[in-house]
Amino acid sequence: MEENVLGLHHITAIAGEAQRNYDFYTKVLGLRMVKKTVNFDDPKTYHFYYGDEVGTPGSILTFFPWQGIRPGKTGTGMATEMGYSVPENSLEFWKDRFTRFEVAHGEVTEKFGEQFLPFRDPDGLNLELIIPKHKDNRKAWETREVQKNVATKGFHNVTLTLKDISATAKILTELLGYKLLEQEGRRYRFVTDAIENAAVIDLLEDPALAPGINAGGTNHHVAFRVKNEEVLMAFREKILSAGHQITPKIDRDYFFSLYFREPGGVLFELATDNPGFSRDEPVEELGSSLKLPVQYEKHRSEIEKALPELKQ
Repeated sequence: MEENVLGLHHITAIAGEAQRNYDFYTKVLGLRMVKKTVNFDDPKTYHFYYGDEVGTPGSILTFFPWQGIRPGKTGTGMATEMGYSVPENSLEFWKDRFTRFEVAHGEVTEKFGEQFLPFRDPDGLNLELIIPKHKDNRKAWETREVQKNVATKGFHNVTLTLKDISATAKILTELLGYKLLEQEGRRYRFVTDAIENAAVIDLLEDPALAPGINAGGTNHHVAFRVKNEEVLMAFREKILSAGHQITPKIDRDYFFSLYFREPGGVLFELATDNPGFSRDEPVEELGSSLKLPVQYEKHRSEIEKALPELKQ
């Protein structure tokens, strides 16, 4: 049995207006909506999944778009930067595109020997486009305006900002199989060799920074990838044995999950590859219709009336 964490599975964030979120990620960034469903705990709120053609683990950014939610604040105890891998020589294309669409962005700069372009989505979520040191051979989802020579390939890394990295680093290295690769100032880069891509976690230590406020434009949780339920439950025992609280296994329809909050305050999830996003609609139709968990199907009419209209 491969008892390994296979890098990132997905990252989930909080948004405001659903239509604005959909338009930005599909039309400006050129991602595919691979699933349109609802928040399992709040079925009158959407849950959007964006990724590559099939929603490959490591490519999936998800959102809870809560209409009218107040803006959050990035700070310690949360993921503060989400980094997408893009091809070489693509950052000028993206810089020009962001200027044209009035997307807040910075200048191309470098960290850990990799060029990156920072930008923010309409809710203020911090993202980056990164040219990785090692060639990323993942197949990109293409649109008419965002072709494969510039399109995102999936995640490269995520940055967790913490007052003190020591306890979180211990979780990464002793429980999840990461190792410290290098350090730049107060930023520490951890990697796993169990997977080629979406394999990087950066820890940024900032003792003076205030805790984050979890609301619009901030990260909700970071999910790590495991192969199947057998590996998932082996990790549950491992995490419990290390003295941490963790949920029972939860069926999220497209994967099975466990959740635990690491000592630095970030909500971590472990999620399986199986059964995948094509379990309830064919690949060519992914994200085109509202899919509901079985327990809410009998309330479909009521839920559809409560959800904001979404023009796709």
